[in-house]
Amino acid sequence: MRKTVIVVFAFFAFVACKEESKKVKFDETLVINDTIEVNDHNVIPANVSEVIKAHGGITQWDKMNNLCFSFEGRDGEEVHTVALKNRNEKIEHEKWSIGNGGQGVWLLQNEPEAYKGNALFYNQLMFYFYAMPFVLADDGIVYTPMPAQELDGKMYDAVKIGYGEEIGYSPKDEYVLYSDPRTHQMAWLGYTVTGSSNTKSDKWSFIKYTTWQEVNGLQLPEKLTWYKVADNLPTEARNDRVFSKVTMTETILPTSIFKKPEGAVMVTD
Repeated sequence: MRKTVIVVFAFFAFVACKEESKKVKFDETLVINDTIEVNDHNVIPANVSEVIKAHGGITQWDKMNNLCFSFEGRDGEEVHTVALKNRNEKIEHEKWSIGNGGQGVWLLQNEPEAYKGNALFYNQLMFYFYAMPFVLADDGIVYTPMPAQELDGKMYDAVKIGYGEEIGYSPKDEYVLYSDPRTHQMAWLGYTVTGSSNTKSDKWSFIKYTTWQEVNGLQLPEKLTWYKVADNLPTEARNDRVFSKVTMTETILPTSIFKKPEGAVMVTD
């Protein structure tokens, strides 16, 4: 979704699942001045690194080449397949499919007007939520430390995440990662949505990372809970999304999986 990392110290038959965003690599053991040194003169703040390590570590994440997960969407099951090294993606539904094979986003409607959303925006959206916190080691990120914050009656460490200009579809989106100060496990994600607009939003949404599951040595979400919001703070649970059929392996998926199929159209807006 999201090239040099800047650290701011102010701070249907779903075949693909059965069968590469550039990533910043870093030495998880080298801590200097409260940061983690990484290659290409980039750095990851220590508090973000601790969260990534608590979920299995970037070394294990970088061994993996594909990720697949399913959930019940608004109108049936969706299966998401992602090539991790280049972020090619295919989202399959009984009535429609969305994909990106590196040449742009395509949409296939198996039934007329079956998909009514913004396919360009939805491409990689759920992957990005699901692959937290590992995607926070992507390049192009601006990290801003924040004071500890109370959410739903508990205090959490917090780091704001922004992006450099022209990084991804909506570079002015912002995120806040909230983690348990004792275990360093990710607990909440706050985020804004700008979509194709050129203006930052001041409206925050919140997801609670309710439960986790271990997949090939990594802690990945099992259930996410979206919350109602008042005064830019979460108030009560609104809806859950439960993830199943999760696989993550070192297998490199063939590019044909993500290729635009006959009948699909390219999405430009």
